Amino acid sequence: MSLLSDRQRDELHKSMLEYLHANNLTDAFNALKAGTGSDYVPDPKARYAGLLEKKWTSVIRLQKKIMDLENRNSALQEELSLSPAKRAASQADWVPRAPAAHVLTGHRSPITRVAFHPQYSILASASEDATVKIWDWETGEFERTLKGHTKAVMDVDFDHKGVLLVTCSSDLFIKIWDSQNEWKNTKTFPVHEHSVSSVRFMPGDQHIVSASRDCTIRVFDVASTHLIRTISGHDSWVRLVIPSEDGRLIASCSSDQTARIWDPLTGETKMEFRGHDNVVEVVAFAPIAAYPAIRELAGIPNVDKVKKHGSFVVTGSRDKTIKLWDAQSGQMLRNFAGHDNWIRALVFHPSGKYLLSASDDKTIRVWELSTGRCIKTIDAHGHFVATLAWGRQAAAGGKPAANSITAGVNGSSKASDASVEEKLVNVVASGSVDLTVKIWLP
Repeated sequence: MSLLSDRQRDELHKSMLEYLHANNLTDAFNALKAGTGSDYVPDPKARYAGLLEKKWTSVIRLQKKIMDLENRNSALQEELSLSPAKRAASQADWVPRAPAAHVLTGHRSPITRVAFHPQYSILASASEDATVKIWDWETGEFERTLKGHTKAVMDVDFDHKGVLLVTCSSDLFIKIWDSQNEWKNTKTFPVHEHSVSSVRFMPGDQHIVSASRDCTIRVFDVASTHLIRTISGHDSWVRLVIPSEDGRLIASCSSDQTARIWDPLTGETKMEFRGHDNVVEVVAFAPIAAYPAIRELAGIPNVDKVKKHGSFVVTGSRDKTIKLWDAQSGQMLRNFAGHDNWIRALVFHPSGKYLLSASDDKTIRVWELSTGRCIKTIDAHGHFVATLAWGRQAAAGGKPAANSITAGVNGSSKASDASVEEKLVNVVASGSVDLTVKIWLP
């Protein structure tokens, strides 16, 4: 017994006749027409023209969606089957997997940076369209657009309480926005002589540090907007600057193919890293949680009783490699090769077990630090992946913890209290030249 009604069967026959006629399969066309007793005359304007191909491609798309849903369902079933202790461990070790939970659209030019609010489910995205957009990442809803810059916004960062947001731009300005006062632009710093490529709050939130195409790094007082210090040493565009977790060091990377560590109080160079063959796009301090895995990877005895912030750094370059360095000696400990294009972003997993990287090859890769192996590759975006950020949310939909870990493209983190750690689950955001921001959730 046929599963098709008479009408569906007639439509199928006509669609097949149109397909055979369009592809000059005359013998098959005549045989089918005779076998069905149809008097249908092919017409390229008829509704049956191309119908078979459309149905076929629709079926393939549906099959792919079904496979994605089945894989997701299988993963969730596996997670549900775990004991509470194993489930907590699984959440602690979670890394992004496709598909993304939300795709945020609205920017009109490539995304340059994303940053999580340290307390609430708020994400800020900066773009070359000269705006910053504020989103609720939990729901994927757009909240507002911050306008004030006149050229590309290159970086964005929240202070440690989430009250202030700082941005920098190719228009040479740094701006402060007050999240508790309708996101108004409350301060503007006319600070550099060329494009400002990076800006971050220093621990304590009293100072900000910025980097520019004018080859300098500058430190400013937030309250007065006064310039405190200009740090020089790079020979070319300073692409990124980040503070260590305790604020005693800052790291920078440059188009001069080097990365450096500085004393922000004196401007003295503490260490210079040479080894890349092209522009160094990103630098990140390893969190203390990553030290055991790094020492295992490099074969370094774990004899230090005092663990200093800023002991290890990673760099990513246009030479397609990621390099891990000992910040005390300047020695390169490991070269991570695998990406097929420029490295744009690096962020450490809160557990310290993994390093995540984003690249112009459109992927996000997950590296196991203890072995140096790439354990996962995610086809993340349709164009270059320009930025990554790590955040946390309270489990079971509760209010996000005030001391939740946040990590931007710099990979630095604000450590959460150990008693809260197990109650938090992870969230990752990525931004791309494809104009989208993606939210990756467990």
